[in-house]
Amino acid sequence: MEEALGIEAFLTHLPGIGGKLRIRPEDFVVEEIPIPLPVSDDGRYATARVRARNWETNRLVRHLARTLRISRKRIRFAGTKDKRAVTTQLVQFDCPPETLERLNVKDVEILDVFRTDKRLELGDLLGNRFRIEIGDIGVSRSDTLERVSRIADSIMEIGGFPNFFGVQRFGAVRPVTHIIGKKICQGDFEGAVMSYVGNPFPTEAEDVQAARRSVDSSRDFPEALRTFPRHLSFERAILNHLVNNPDDFAGSIQSLPLNLQMMFVHAYQSYLFNKMLSERLNRGLPLNEPVVGDVILPATQDGLPDRRKPILVDEENIAKATRRVRDGKGFVSGLIIGAEPRFASGEMGEIERSVVETEGAEPQDFLIPKIPRISSKGSRREILGPLKDFEFQVMDESVRMSFGLIPGSYATCLLREFMKADVMDY
Repeated sequence: MEEALGIEAFLTHLPGIGGKLRIRPEDFVVEEIPIPLPVSDDGRYATARVRARNWETNRLVRHLARTLRISRKRIRFAGTKDKRAVTTQLVQFDCPPETLERLNVKDVEILDVFRTDKRLELGDLLGNRFRIEIGDIGVSRSDTLERVSRIADSIMEIGGFPNFFGVQRFGAVRPVTHIIGKKICQGDFEGAVMSYVGNPFPTEAEDVQAARRSVDSSRDFPEALRTFPRHLSFERAILNHLVNNPDDFAGSIQSLPLNLQMMFVHAYQSYLFNKMLSERLNRGLPLNEPVVGDVILPATQDGLPDRRKPILVDEENIAKATRRVRDGKGFVSGLIIGAEPRFASGEMGEIERSVVETEGAEPQDFLIPKIPRISSKGSRREILGPLKDFEFQVMDESVRMSFGLIPGSYATCLLREFMKADVMDY
């Protein structure tokens, strides 16, 4: 699965411990570190810390909107969290705080509520803190201790791990979002819709596979709407639009939440980024120091990469750029292709242009006239994910780890370095 998503290399070549993730949701605990919001006694927005068990963020927000009988657009969050986990994050509601008192959703807790006039936006967080248990370890306790220690030492020496976009970006059970995104960028909206509502995967429940196979073969959208399982609410939203607006495939995609529409395009960009990062690793180029032609991102006051101010590394400034990265004041970056790409030069530039050409992508593909809100100019992204406050404890048949990551980094991309398992349960 990883190779199909462009994740084709490891940073460390030491043997892993195997094991499984998420045997229980409680084995994967994530706590968001939010950007502080100003509290106002008469603020417009009710903002709550929400703890959820076994809820993916988009589906949770949809359910909360229905329960509160408000538009989904009136609920905002800073970061998307996975389903099979226990997660704590800020969720903002455009409604009075008293409205939240009637919330009674299984496996969801409202921990505290405050008012603010500051809108919560995607990305308004400083990072995430993780507590994770890897179970069913395949080696002895002594070997586990040795392997985890050696891999951790290697990662800490380098300063982090390859900052791939993890499998969850593409769909852990059914990794198709990048395929849908590519079709959208190519203007093939019908193909995008069929890749989403049809296109069954063997990892899905049999009734779901049967429903997808049926709509693939019949293209009978009214019948599909009658037979699709109720929990496939996003697929049903698309089908409902097509029943009422036959052949309006672009419109049916717009029946989904905006952040999910954007996720399709972002996943395609993420796949291309993963391919570029894999090639850099395979060529032996460093992640923790720049080479001539690289583009570095300066660090903000919070120590996060500032993607608005990319700096091209040349012969004249490479010594300064190297010091900046070594001191944690800069990050080596890779390309997020878009309509206005900022390619590197030198060997990294060759890698980026080669991947884009091989995959048949063009910058103008990311201008989407039929759904302009999901067009993308492109950006740069740090290729090394910094690891903070890493600790671990070896048990008889499991390992417990705790650590912090910056926004957008995937814990599973760190854990794969330790596990190197043939199959990881994401």
